[in-house]
Amino acid sequence: MRCPVCSHEEDKVVDSRVTEDGRAIRRRRECLSCASRYTTFERIEDAPLMVIKRSGEEVSFDRQKIAEGLRMASKNRPVDATQIEAIVDEVEQKVRSNGKRTVTSAEIGREVLDRLRALDDVAYLRFASVYKGFQELTDFEKELLSLLQRNKSG
Repeated sequence: MRCPVCSHEEDKVVDSRVTEDGRAIRRRRECLSCASRYTTFERIEDAPLMVIKRSGEEVSFDRQKIAEGLRMASKNRPVDATQIEAIVDEVEQKVRSNGKRTVTSAEIGREVLDRLRALDDVAYLRFASVYKGFQELTDFEKELLSLLQRNKSG
């Protein structure tokens, strides 16, 4: 570290503590040249997660895109913002937990669908229609029949 007072590059750590939110370490340091004290914070930098879209384009993972898709699918349904945020958190945690730096949009879509199915059938069907690219009425029928069969057996 470089002292903010004299720019000397040697110091000693006087105290280390985890911050209140637990996401960083606060260190009190003392310059070995001028004895000035200053504070530094260390945070783990998340490796960027990249999403490979159907087109092959690679874009940065964006939680807001998932949340917006969930909001649209659950419009006028008994799904609140807390539930949407919980799904986004679970999906992000799941795709990051595999240790890979890239994930396909299809993997993200499957994770969202798995969670929506348990939350609200109509929101699930709406999201599935976009995610799976329904083109015909029969696409909706097949998905609805599949959903009804799962509900009967589950």
